[in-house]
Amino acid sequence: MEKISRKDLRNIAIIAHVDHGKTTLVDALLRQSHVFRANEKVEERVMDSNDLEKERGITILSKNTSLMHDGIKINIVDTPGHADFGGEVERVLKMVDSVLLLVDAFEGPMPQTKFVLKKALELKLKPIVVINKIDKPNARPLEVVDEVLDLFIDLGADENQLDFPVVYASAKAGIAKLEVEDESDSMEPLFETIVKYVKAPEGYLDEPLQMLVSTIDSNEYVGRIAIGRVERGSIKKNQQAVLIRRDGAKENVKISSLFTYEGLKRVEADEVKFGDIAVVSGIPDVNIGETIADSSNPEALPFVDIDEPTLSMFFMVNDSPFAGREGDFVTSRHLKDRLEKELETNVSLKVEQTDSADKFKVSGRGELHLSILIETMRREGYEFQVSKPSVIYKEENGKKLEPIEELTIDVPEEFMGVVMEKLGPRKAELVNMTSAVNGYTRLEFKIPSRGLIGFRNEFMTDTKGNGIMNSTLVDYEPFRGDIPERSRGSIVVFETGVSVVYGLYSAQERGRLFVGAGVDVYEGMVVGECSRAEDIDVNVCKKKHLSNTRSSGADDALKLVPIPDMSLEKCLEFIASDELVEITPKSIRMRKQILDTNLRKKKRK
Repeated sequence: MEKISRKDLRNIAIIAHVDHGKTTLVDALLRQSHVFRANEKVEERVMDSNDLEKERGITILSKNTSLMHDGIKINIVDTPGHADFGGEVERVLKMVDSVLLLVDAFEGPMPQTKFVLKKALELKLKPIVVINKIDKPNARPLEVVDEVLDLFIDLGADENQLDFPVVYASAKAGIAKLEVEDESDSMEPLFETIVKYVKAPEGYLDEPLQMLVSTIDSNEYVGRIAIGRVERGSIKKNQQAVLIRRDGAKENVKISSLFTYEGLKRVEADEVKFGDIAVVSGIPDVNIGETIADSSNPEALPFVDIDEPTLSMFFMVNDSPFAGREGDFVTSRHLKDRLEKELETNVSLKVEQTDSADKFKVSGRGELHLSILIETMRREGYEFQVSKPSVIYKEENGKKLEPIEELTIDVPEEFMGVVMEKLGPRKAELVNMTSAVNGYTRLEFKIPSRGLIGFRNEFMTDTKGNGIMNSTLVDYEPFRGDIPERSRGSIVVFETGVSVVYGLYSAQERGRLFVGAGVDVYEGMVVGECSRAEDIDVNVCKKKHLSNTRSSGADDALKLVPIPDMSLEKCLEFIASDELVEITPKSIRMRKQILDTNLRKKKRK
């Protein structure tokens, strides 16, 4: 049996830091390969299909698309750039033969790029480097290429990988070139580079089928859909096959429908040959990492181990006085079913039952990973409560180990002092300091994951919004000692009602408020941050009483300080260990675990 090379096919993944223009680049390639009709209205960043991805401008789920260039089919997989979605990244790289590393011509390589690139280099993939945004006024493409080379050396790239091709591009303008000074009016140089440098898949067509399931999608009509690359042989519609589980168990299955990618659409296919990416439906409980194999000769393919979760939090049924007012799904059964459904596609997530039927322990890769899940559920109409995120420790040879992250911070020089001062108590250790370009200094730290909980919020305030911070998990190291909790207490409501200006005005002298007038509040709800270290109970529903000498309208002149916008992330960062965040489709509220003021005082004593 001879090995065949599929000259008509290339598989490539795109990796880049958040916001370096990855999704825009795919848009430009799709437009120029005429995937869209000339008169078709195309959305910006067409690959970021989910609302949350569009709002935050980040890619969370990996996606597939394909385009044709001179008779060659190029499969492109978009990968998440955020380290919290590392589980996604590793699986995706198993489907491709090369990666397109996209770097901003001004910012240069960023920490998150490093994370995905390291994974790609370990899999022996040879990257093509694309320096994007070369039309930015302060772009420095040639210096950035040198920085990329340094990064490759740091990550231990071999000689073949160090000899990478470079393409200069402006995805927004839809142009690419091989030298900075070249003239260009299209992406043609990039297409040519992909065809020339990406290895065509090689394999055996007449050997038994093997396909590794790398991603799962689901659809209410056909159920679960398995997506993966056909490694050997070919897969045919209506074929009898065997599904090999990760534990080695085997099950007979039928391939009831088969699709492949054309542009952004899935198109029905009768056969998908090795090297190509296939989409299979009709296997009810297929999971990521399983192999679809030939029924006469089933052989499993190896699967990448997924990074362990580092943070956990409790998801609970909402039991506040306002429970059930705003959500459609409020019971423990709803919550359990939804979390189990999430496990099907979210490989880095772990859900455990607790001794209470209304409470689940959910572990994930980081604050962002968990907050995106919470936000998604909230938009689907779920109502629940979550506890403060806590770090997952490991035990080794009787020693307590904790997750350590590599934190990279870029700040203008005048804020360096305050940032260093804040990171000290959080047990951060400065590893490197470089004076970066344009007045920004780059600081690199090693810091325990728990030291980062609640830090982003303070950091943004301290740097007046000018700082950039990124972190990736590097290792587990011995426990570094206690980190002080939040230094200020909470302002807590002590009666249920509606907040009024008069009550809020006297409360705002005690600290910083998070709610304005006319808001429904209940006893035990947290409505602000106290200026001192202890919690304080206030009555924000207190109205001014009339008397002969003053009218009730006289407090119209009272001015309230503008309230900050408390997003989900800010609430999760703010709450103390005896507090919860109540999540409903319409509101995000913070509250004490024990709502009753007197019970709380007793417990404190």
